[in-house]
Amino acid sequence: MDRELILINIIGIDKPGVTSAVTSVLGEYGAVVQDIGQSNLHHQLNLSILIRIDDPAKSGDMIKQVLFCCSRLDMMVRFTPLSEDVYTAWVGRQEQDRYVVTLLAREINARHLARVTALLAERKLNIDNILRLSKRPGLDLPIEQQHSCIEFSLRGNLPDREALQRELIEVSSEEGIDISFQKDDMFRRNRRLICVDMDSTFIQTEVIDELAIRAGVGDEVKSITLSAMRGEIDFKESFIRRVALLKGLDVSVQQDIIDQLPITEGADRLFTILKKCGFKIAILSGGFTFVGRYLQQRFGVDYLYANDLEVQDGKFTGKHIGDIIDANRKAELLELIAQVEHIDLAQVIAVGDGANDLNMLGKAGLGIAFHAKPKVKASASQAISTVGLDGILYFLGFKDSFLR
Repeated sequence: MDRELILINIIGIDKPGVTSAVTSVLGEYGAVVQDIGQSNLHHQLNLSILIRIDDPAKSGDMIKQVLFCCSRLDMMVRFTPLSEDVYTAWVGRQEQDRYVVTLLAREINARHLARVTALLAERKLNIDNILRLSKRPGLDLPIEQQHSCIEFSLRGNLPDREALQRELIEVSSEEGIDISFQKDDMFRRNRRLICVDMDSTFIQTEVIDELAIRAGVGDEVKSITLSAMRGEIDFKESFIRRVALLKGLDVSVQQDIIDQLPITEGADRLFTILKKCGFKIAILSGGFTFVGRYLQQRFGVDYLYANDLEVQDGKFTGKHIGDIIDANRKAELLELIAQVEHIDLAQVIAVGDGANDLNMLGKAGLGIAFHAKPKVKASASQAISTVGLDGILYFLGFKDSFLR
């Protein structure tokens, strides 16, 4: 059967009615749309339509009318005939795996893009689309108030995914930017649960250090805390040793800590948006329940698991109550909450900064090391170190223009 395949590319200053006018002409000649795509960047329209003409005798007049139409609209147009073999090859490439690379920083420069895209080109990954997720910053906006995020949609076969992930992490570390590399599948677009560590993640302090300062043992406790977060000593051991040093401290200091609690940048925005989208939020913390309850009430947290301190006569005894929430327990709780909510683990996000978060980061479909210690960042598949918690929204594909 005689038929023609023609790719039509239309370029020019964007204006209302271009797509309508062109497709109206094509419709008069019975053109079948095999594929269509349109982009608008800096008021420049790029419209591509791949059509099939089953009666080739009509194609000459159709091309002439499209030319007249584009001339009236002050648009440039190009026609490219395609063979059926070329089209069939295009159809076959639809079966290739799809990935998303997200670049995030206060500011992104051309060198960042060059290094990342060079790694993609080495593996013959085709960039289907480049999308700016962040809004355009004002030229005089202070750098600390900026977010810059660019998303690449990729297609291709990738036998060495882990190797590419390691190389992207190296670039991230060397360039001081955050790079997320994810499989683009239905789970990426349908996350439903976020499990967040509390100390040094949800809040910008370690509560046990704050308690220790008020107990006059700040340096000793802080040293143990840092050693535990770096993974040098067992978390349970470090927890028991630190809590013992709080013996005799008056419980009234709890309110003082809550009153001065430094909430991490972007927390309000992140959790407000996720709650609107129907997410469940869980705090899984090796910290303390009294701070967790405050955050639970303020941010609408659905699940809270943290540690309780024993109190007698209004003072801490230096002991804890119940099981310690350590690395293994965090991972178990993440799985348990997902089961209760009937959520696949691939739909779960986990966020943390310390070695005791690695197990739950590994369980989640999207595990993010947030402003993490070097050992944690090196072990996690995703990391955010340049912006606040709301940077997670970009890893989920949210666009600033949708979040007004």
